[in-house]
Amino acid sequence: MSLKCLHVKSLQIADYREKCSYSCFQSRYSENKRSVSWSFGRASRPVHRKKFKKIVPCAANLVAFPSEYGAVTRQSQLAVEAAIKDGKKLIEVEFPALGLASVPGDSEGVSEMNESTRLLRGFCEMFVKSGQAENVRVFFPDAKEMAVAKDPSTGVKITGGTWETDGTFANSPFKLDFLTKPTALLELGIDFKEKFNERVEATDEILIAAYPSFNVNEIIAIEELYSSVAAASGQPIVVYNGEMDRVRSGYYPKLFYPKLGKLAENFLPKFETAYYIHNFKGTKSAVLFRAYPGPWQVLLRGSNGETTVVHTQETMPTLKEVALDILPRV
Repeated sequence: MSLKCLHVKSLQIADYREKCSYSCFQSRYSENKRSVSWSFGRASRPVHRKKFKKIVPCAANLVAFPSEYGAVTRQSQLAVEAAIKDGKKLIEVEFPALGLASVPGDSEGVSEMNESTRLLRGFCEMFVKSGQAENVRVFFPDAKEMAVAKDPSTGVKITGGTWETDGTFANSPFKLDFLTKPTALLELGIDFKEKFNERVEATDEILIAAYPSFNVNEIIAIEELYSSVAAASGQPIVVYNGEMDRVRSGYYPKLFYPKLGKLAENFLPKFETAYYIHNFKGTKSAVLFRAYPGPWQVLLRGSNGETTVVHTQETMPTLKEVALDILPRV
């Protein structure tokens, strides 16, 4: 074989090896998602680098933080729909009802509950469109809240007038129910378990708990609903604005609220937080945001209210981690 032929042959082999190396790189990269280095269009051997907690991907890969409540409704509907399709059985939706930059306590409790009722009605339209409405059971915190949602004239007058609401769920196609029946014994901590197995029907496809945040017995009732009915039947439970962070964070001392302590350890970790907004006030105005199945985002707020993603991660950080670890580093 001539020297010219040998030279051509060697170039062909080198070209073949380069193509094989690139194909192998593509396969390994798609499987392992590891960092790689590049040199003039040729792939070098994958470089194994330490995984950092702080990751800020391209904004195009993230759900944008909502600018108004119409976007909140659309995003939360898509997030819950995706979670249900993925087989999640305990789903959380949590966001401030009276201002996307507000925090719990900024507004009067009755106003927050009334607005949550109105927003929940819009959220539930997804089940009307899907033809599931008649098989969706909505649990209000108690029997009185259920009655007010259907007919506000059944409510009590508060300072300055009556309940600032309308019959949000009047003539709705959903099955309306309640979690608790407030009694004097219940206020003293002596409760009688609701017989959910006698009320939930086999045809109920989805169970929604509406803002169970006013009384600790409401979140306890959700655990009873799950353990007595939904765990065996497989019916998804969606908790809408239940302020479960108060239970997660230890706001209620275990010594005085042993049931809540057990819930925080054994029940709440089972939830998939499908949609979430929590604001942080201070020198660095920020927000923790998530729309399933996307990652958790920490965003800083500018002086004009614009938000910038400064941190993302796959698992839910605690509020303490965001405030004391993540925000000081950005």
